[in-house]
Amino acid sequence: MPSRFTKDALSQQLTWERIDLKYIRSIISQAKAEDMSGLGLGNALSQPLDVTSEIIPNTDQGKAILVARIPITLCGLHLVPLILEHYDPSLTFQTDHQDGDSIPKGHSFGILEGSSKSILQAERILLNFLQYLSGIATTTKIYSDCLSDSETRLLDTRKTTPLYRILEKYAFVCGGAYNHRYGLYDRIMIKDNHLAVLESNDKLSLAEHINRLRSQFPKLPVQIEIDSTKQLESVLAAEPDCILLDNFSIKETQEAIQIVNHQAYTEASGGITLSNLPKLKTLGLDFISTGAPIHQSQWVDIGLDWL
Repeated sequence: MPSRFTKDALSQQLTWERIDLKYIRSIISQAKAEDMSGLGLGNALSQPLDVTSEIIPNTDQGKAILVARIPITLCGLHLVPLILEHYDPSLTFQTDHQDGDSIPKGHSFGILEGSSKSILQAERILLNFLQYLSGIATTTKIYSDCLSDSETRLLDTRKTTPLYRILEKYAFVCGGAYNHRYGLYDRIMIKDNHLAVLESNDKLSLAEHINRLRSQFPKLPVQIEIDSTKQLESVLAAEPDCILLDNFSIKETQEAIQIVNHQAYTEASGGITLSNLPKLKTLGLDFISTGAPIHQSQWVDIGLDWL
């Protein structure tokens, strides 16, 4: 494999420790303001208010558990104490689990204790994050399990919810898969529209354009997307680190892999489903990328039950 980069360098796994907590706290703060002040409305309140919980005495102390109503792959536990501190720093959270754990139906995976009023105020936002992120992790686990006996790695894409990309990519990893690039800044990736623009300028070949980018950004991998095997000759001449086969059939994918012949890593993308993954994983691809576990996932059912 002539690439300057390892397979690990082209398929990262985001850890919680790499995530900026200022970013997380900002999202939580806005979520709380949306729920208790009407953030986003022209007549938003200047102070947070939960009119219903006013029925609960400030001195009342309570305890509640988090319960999986269906089997799930867990994601979002690190968020729980950060959410609780936004409502009441005296609230506590205990768990014997970690993100990525498989939780069976009916199983409790954490206990919250403290002011009853504060727990009730935090409940919906806390569950929203857990259900949303665990939904992505649970769906991703189904996809990644399809590749468990293959050397092919499952990657995500940039098809993410605006401003929630890092959390969604973290949830994807909790489901047992890998991250593609995080944004436009960390990989040279020539896509179909880039090629269309370049074709209008015959002064330089694709290889010459790539060499200029390499000299400008020597530490970044180069990936080129193609939608036909006819493009492979010119693309291979540019010596990319990875070639993305966009919406190729099984037969076309096999043909492309043979032509590439380990001159670059290969990645399949577009039209990836649970029904065609079993066939794709046997072809010798290095990567398969799909945004489906993120943008097509469903929230999972998690409850907060009072003890």
